[in-house]
Formats: sequence, C-alpha cells, structure tokens
Amino acid sequence: MASPAAAQDFPALTGRVVDAAEILPADAEDRLTAQLETLETQTQAQFVIATVPTLEGYAIEDYGYRLGREWAIGDAERNDGVILLVAPVEREVRIEVGYGLEGVLTDALSKIIIENDILPEFRRGEYASGIEAGAQAIVIQLGLPEEEALARARAASEQSELEPSQIVFIVVMFVLVTLFPILFFLVPFVIFLVFFPRRYKKWKKEGGKGSIFVGGSSRSYGGFSSGGSSFSGGGGSFGGGGASGSW
Repeated sequence: MASPAAAQDFPALTGRVVDAAEILPADAEDRLTAQLETLETQTQAQFVIATVPTLEGYAIEDYGYRLGREWAIGDAERNDGVILLVAPVEREVRIEVGYGLEGVLTDALSKIIIENDILPEFRRGEYASGIEAGAQAIVIQLGLPEEEALARARAASEQSELEPSQIVFIVVMFVLVTLFPILFFLVPFVIFLVFFPRRYKKWKKEGGKGSIFVGGSSRSYGGFSSGGSSFSGGGGSFGGGGASGSW
C-alpha cells in the first residue's frame, strides 16, 4: 500500500462527471451531468461522479476522503458534497459523503445503495447502468424534504443493525436447532445404557438388528459536462462518511 506521505495524483476536476477510467459512453455521461446539475440547482448539494484508472495502492476509503478534500466538493459552510467513486481495475466503489449530508445520506443508506443498486450491475459488467442506478438513488434521497430524508436514513440504519437482544435470540435458536437432534437420540441411548446395561450387552452379543444413529446437523444461516472547464468545488469538506463495496 502506498505511503500516506507519498504524493497523490488525482484526476483534474473537469466537470460533474470525471470519467478518468473511460468506462462511460458519451450518452450516459451527458445524462448524468444533466441530472447532477439539476440536483444542484434544486437543492444546492454538489454531487460529482468520478471513475479512476487506479487507486495508486490506497484503500478506496482513504482515496475517496482525500479526493473529496482535494476537489472541495460542496459548499464551504454547508459541506454538502457527495462523490460516487468507481475504481474498475481494483473492482471497488465508494460513496463519499460530506459532513453536512451525513445525516441524510448515512453510512448504512450508502451501503444499501451500493449493494442494491450499483453492484448487481457491476457484476454483470454494466458500469454505466450501475453508476446511473446509484446516482439516481442518491439524487432521490437528496431531493426529498429533510424530514422524509432523515426518516429514510434512520430506517436504513435500523435495518442494518441488529439489537443485542436480537443477536442473543438468534444465537439461542441456532444452538437449540443444532443440538436438539443430538439430544433427541443421545439422551434415550444414555438412559438405556445406565438402566439396562445387561440388555444392551445381550443385544450386542446377538448382533442386534438396526442401529442407533447419533449425529448433528450443520446449517448456514445465514453544472457542466466533463469536457467543461468552469466547474469547481465550493470549498466543502469531508470526514470519511459514506460506504464502500467491491465486486
């Protein structure tokens, strides 16, 4: 992994879509650019999509955080920037969220968008479709009224986290389901040996027909086109919020 002190070469911020990895066809890039420009006009939130040819040995979380600060996406006071970062060579993707949007675009919700909207398309080699699906999900969330957006974000967080009592219940049920078949056969057999040892010896000598199986079961529970030059960040800052995924 690259040294944190090593110089890092980031792509130039040339527009709302920076396809440095060259994985987006022109029509998809145009659609995305228009969508992100409309979002900024309506909500003031600044959303940039970036594809990079390499992460230069950095973890995508580190690269995304540094890229967000380098480009300063979002307003300096609101810190309302978002970057959808795709590294096709490393097969990794990240949603990097500015400080000001961490309440409505939480780590949990970002993860859900990656898992449900982006990765299924990426696994089929459909990069443009995955990026457009992920961008659409983010745009919808950021375009909601604040109370509704916060409620959806809270619901996503609750969905991704099990309460301690739920974990205990799952563990107890797993143990019971696993041990019950063993105890069902083993306990009667032990009782038979303890209280009727002579009969067992006699049965064994006679080569008694049938057998007693003792075993368990194992289960798995599971604003411009990228060709423009007048687009720039607004001084926004990032603190590492967001989520990552790989395919």
